[in-house]
Amino acid sequence: MMADFLPILLFVLLATGVALAMLGASMAFGPRRNTAVKEMPYESGMDPIHDTHRRFDIHFHLVAIAFLVFDVELLFLYPWAVASRDRTGEGIDAAVAEGLVSSRTLVFGEVMVFIALLGVGFVYAWRKGVFRWR
Repeated sequence: MMADFLPILLFVLLATGVALAMLGASMAFGPRRNTAVKEMPYESGMDPIHDTHRRFDIHFHLVAIAFLVFDVELLFLYPWAVASRDRTGEGIDAAVAEGLVSSRTLVFGEVMVFIALLGVGFVYAWRKGVFRWR
């Protein structure tokens, strides 16, 4: 039973070792110059040196929301891709015999409509200038 988890354990140990080695190398060889600009707080893509009652540009947040929309798209596509694969190992002939092709075609069509709607949203955001950095 432990032999089944050995590759996972080795992967976790190797990943942890590489991360610690990179952290140690960056601390040993990296520059350590603290300047006034590096010590200054930074929020939402702009310097906090102005009056508190000035107009606030929401462009940074629009880009973040657009990123989240397309990130959530992937959360919907991965389970669909895993669930729609052929588990029988007998190819498409077994799927035709069981009547699975029509349901898979329906699910594929629904996913394509979902991707098309996201594409329309992407074009809309592009036309509105969300991705243009000012």
